[in-house]
Amino acid sequence: FWLVDGLLDTIMGTLLGEGKWAGELQARKKDGSLFDVQVLAAAIKDNEGEVIGLMSSSIDITEHKKAEEALAERAEELARSNAELEQFGYAASHDLQEPLRMMAAFSEVLATRYGEQLDERAHKYLNQIQDGAQRMQALINGMLSLSRVGTHGRPLEVVDSGKVLEDVLSTLHLSIKENGAEVSAGELPTVMADRIQLSQVLQNLIGNALKFRGEQPPVIKISSKRIGHLCRFDIWDNGLGIDEKFHDRIFQIFQRLHTRDEYDGHGIGLSLTRKIVERHGGAIWLDSAAGEGSRFSFTLPAAV
Repeated sequence: FWLVDGLLDTIMGTLLGEGKWAGELQARKKDGSLFDVQVLAAAIKDNEGEVIGLMSSSIDITEHKKAEEALAERAEELARSNAELEQFGYAASHDLQEPLRMMAAFSEVLATRYGEQLDERAHKYLNQIQDGAQRMQALINGMLSLSRVGTHGRPLEVVDSGKVLEDVLSTLHLSIKENGAEVSAGELPTVMADRIQLSQVLQNLIGNALKFRGEQPPVIKISSKRIGHLCRFDIWDNGLGIDEKFHDRIFQIFQRLHTRDEYDGHGIGLSLTRKIVERHGGAIWLDSAAGEGSRFSFTLPAAV
């Protein structure tokens, strides 16, 4: 073994005192190169407690050390990425919003003060400017929400998911009524969650079921069951359904399966939903086929 100065004395002192020593050393190969090993050494004592010998075992941990280094590099990359995301969040909430507000405000001023002097084509252009500014602002707000899931989320606490669902359904009451939707739910569990973020998840999934409806009035069923230390939630609907080849794509940011003329939205909702669920240590997935409705399922940690 190759030992740094003073390490042999430390090892021997530990063996004589405690009777054993464990640690990492470097061993030299026949070609002279060094490699990492995990060593366990123990003192052999006679009946009077005198050390009469030593025994040791060693394991080559070169690959393990490489994996640790790769993991440390990955953690550093993630930390750097999170820092950049924080910087984007600051820019999105300040620098990027101001020009959009100016565009919307001045186009409104033009339409109000000089509307009579503008022809139909000019009004159309102004409407497009206002619509573009509003859509960009919505995109930025969505990205801002996405960037803040982990950094601005509240600590997980004991949450009655049934009560959260009641609040969500109250918020969506008008949309449910306008669509003639039937929404039912079984008894829902108490989970460890960020109440606000859980509300976002339920509102996104139920809102999508209302939006992407078929010819029949929407029927939405919400249920849950305990699986070990997790609670699984299922949200089933009788809507348009999603072809299996798009199941992974829909959870990616800015991915849309329909044109903006067909359905509004910005392709952020399900990406945000997945990030929230994963922040809670859960997973989300989809069972669906085109024309056969959808079932979104996700897991959260149980409270007890």
